[in-house]
Amino acid sequence: MNDEITGATAADIATSVRELRERGALRPGASLPPVRELAARLGVNRNTAVAAYRQLAQAGLVVTRGRGGTVLVEHDTVAQEGYAADNVLRDIGTGNPDPRLIPDPSPVLASVTGRPVLYGEPVIDTALEAWSREWVSPDLSTPKFRITITSGAVDAVERLLAQALTRDDAVALEDPCFLASIHTVRLGGYRAVPVPVDDEGMTIEGLQAALDAGVRAVICTPRAQNPTGASLSPRRAAALRAVLAQHPYVLIIEDDHFSMLSAQPYESLIGPEHKRFALLRSVSKFLGPDMCLAIAATDPETADRLAMRLSPGTTWVSHLLQRLTYGLLSDSSVRASIRDAGLHYAERNTAFAERLRAHDIIAHYADGMNLWVELPIPAPTVAERLMRRGWLVRTGDGFSLAERDAPSHHLRLTVHDLTGDEAAQLIADLAAAVG
Repeated sequence: MNDEITGATAADIATSVRELRERGALRPGASLPPVRELAARLGVNRNTAVAAYRQLAQAGLVVTRGRGGTVLVEHDTVAQEGYAADNVLRDIGTGNPDPRLIPDPSPVLASVTGRPVLYGEPVIDTALEAWSREWVSPDLSTPKFRITITSGAVDAVERLLAQALTRDDAVALEDPCFLASIHTVRLGGYRAVPVPVDDEGMTIEGLQAALDAGVRAVICTPRAQNPTGASLSPRRAAALRAVLAQHPYVLIIEDDHFSMLSAQPYESLIGPEHKRFALLRSVSKFLGPDMCLAIAATDPETADRLAMRLSPGTTWVSHLLQRLTYGLLSDSSVRASIRDAGLHYAERNTAFAERLRAHDIIAHYADGMNLWVELPIPAPTVAERLMRRGWLVRTGDGFSLAERDAPSHHLRLTVHDLTGDEAAQLIADLAAAVG
């Protein structure tokens, strides 16, 4: 069926492959023709065929396997956070918070009910808006911002990209990257441009290269980067702001997902003169994943565009949920329990990393919910050996954006909720799996 692929432009070729896939003429696992062969048959430049395959790859429809060629995949092969479905193994790759550390909302629930909110009323609860403004103000270098409430950070990112970008626009993403960001960019039809991450956050050279490649948006995790745990250092943040100062209309999205749990200071890419920005703080890591709410502090124009996508009667965030969030976050005892939870995650992960290093396995905990472990052998090999011992882990391959010929040598582990005996067993099994 490969000879049915048609088109004279990259977009036309990609559309042809999509249509053949939708009709069942091309099925998951099918190999597409090599670039040179396709270009010769269609009478187009080789770069046109390359661009078409790149569009399909960024949309998550194909995967390039080196000498194995370009193969069709299914959207459901994109990795997702959370527990693996239909699994009997001990899952230590979930990225979940400890449910025992999530504040009980029961004492606040009775106070959030009252007069119903009707169509045409403000979409943001006034108390939450005022509290949010006070929360983010010290971390923004400009007083010219507005607050918007969305149904979580992923919802905010999707809407922010949709109001600023068109299909096939380029977006700079950290590499390795948060799974939801990869998924959102692919499904939106945007092109992900990887920016390497080191111990101080996004690299300067990587961001400059992405801007030179024409990215129209940058998504950055300023602290507790997922999966590495890295946080922007003051020096790195200043250097990145200097680079971005030459591109004031590139949309900067900062996903400060770990905010209240983090022991690291907040450093920002958003300079005082930057025109398009959004600072996102969701509550799912400390109030629970089911609390689908995020605070977005954006420049006024971006706020207006977001408001059009959050109009009353369609997709505003429930005022009951907004009031519940405000009731919890404005309670000093709840905030104290959140700080204690942050200390718990740091202590558990730091202790586990130290025990791994005693077995010559490199693991440095910086911040966040998880532990990023470097292995001397390919991670899929270690993952398979751990499965035989009853553990399900997540390798670094799913977090990778740049095409690589070799498998990842990293695992992302969620170990903060293991008992002492479980932690000891996992360390022994991991040491044995590494060999």
